[in-house]
Amino acid sequence: MVAGGGPTGLAVALGCAQAGLDVVVCEKRPGVIDKACGEGLMPGAVRALGALGIDPPGHPINGITYRQGSTVARAAFRTGPGRGVRRTALHNALRSAVERHGVPILTTTITHVSQRSDHVRADELRARYLVAADGLHSTVRELAGLTKVTTARSAHVPRWGLRRHYALAPSTDTVEVTWAAHSEAYVTPVGPHTIGVAILSSVRGGFTQQLAAFPDLAARIADAEPLTSVRGAGPFRQQTSSRVAGRILLVGDAAGYVDALTGEGLAVSLATAAELVRCIRMNRPTDYERAWKRASRRSRWLTEGLLWARRQPSLARHIVPTAARTPWLFASAIDQLAR
Repeated sequence: MVAGGGPTGLAVALGCAQAGLDVVVCEKRPGVIDKACGEGLMPGAVRALGALGIDPPGHPINGITYRQGSTVARAAFRTGPGRGVRRTALHNALRSAVERHGVPILTTTITHVSQRSDHVRADELRARYLVAADGLHSTVRELAGLTKVTTARSAHVPRWGLRRHYALAPSTDTVEVTWAAHSEAYVTPVGPHTIGVAILSSVRGGFTQQLAAFPDLAARIADAEPLTSVRGAGPFRQQTSSRVAGRILLVGDAAGYVDALTGEGLAVSLATAAELVRCIRMNRPTDYERAWKRASRRSRWLTEGLLWARRQPSLARHIVPTAARTPWLFASAIDQLAR
C-alpha cells in the first residue's frame, strides 16, 4: 500500500507492479497533481525514469549555469542530458503507466495506522507493507512516530520555494541559477516556448517581492505572458528519526529533506524508491534504512555543505566567483549532482 500518489509514490507503485507485487495507491487528490518545484530532471533522474519505462515530454538540459551579477560559471553534464519537464507532464506519464499495470488509485485519506507482526492497517485497508510517499509534511510519518522534533538549538533557518511558468523561449540549454543575498532563482526550459521560474528563499514574501532581488531576470520576463499561477512549497527541511518503523517505510520527501538548492530531489527519490522496492521484494524491510542512507548520501552531503556555505556571509558571496575561477571544480561538483 502506497500513501501518496505523486511521482515518487507512483514510481514505487510501478516498480512493485513490474515486480509482480499487488499494490494499491492512496491519494486524496484526484487526477494529475501539480507542485512547486524547479522541474529540471538531472541525467540520473532521466535514466531512472527510463528504467521504469517512462519517457516524459520536455526540453533537453545539458548543464548548469550559475550567475551572480556579471559573474557567470557554466558546467556541462558528463553523463548525458537532463530534461526540463513540467511537473504535470511527469505526473501524467507515471500515473498512466501505473494505470496500465492495473494498479488501483484510491481517492482516500489515511488517518489511522496500526501494525501487527505480519501486516499493517491504514484505516480499513490492510497490506504487508505501507509506504509513506506523502510529501514534506507527511501524515503517515507523523502517525508512525518517525518525525524528528527539532530543538531550538539545532533549528535551521527555514526556506521556502515559489514557482511560475512564462511563455518565453529558453535562452540556453542549461538550468540557470542566479544567486542573490538571501535567495536563488532557477530558470528551467520545459518546452520550446516555455520556461519555469522558481525562487528559493529564506525570506518570506510573494513572488513579485522575491523577484525584485533579481532585476535582470525580472526585466527579462516583464513582457512575457504568465502561463500558470504561483505555487509555493516549504519549509523544506524535514528531519526523521528513521526511514523504517516495522512494516512502514518512508520514501521521497516524506523520508526527510534537506533543501532544493542542488535540484536533485527527484533523482534521489527515484533512486531510493528503487531500493525500497528491492527490499520489499526480498521481504527485508530493515535493509532499507541502510540502502536509503547509501543512495542519498552524496546528495545530502553536497546539499548540506552548500547550504552551510550559503549561511556564511563571508563565504556566500564567493560561491559563484569561485565556480567561475575554478571551472574544473565546478564541473566536478555538477558531475556528482548529475549522477
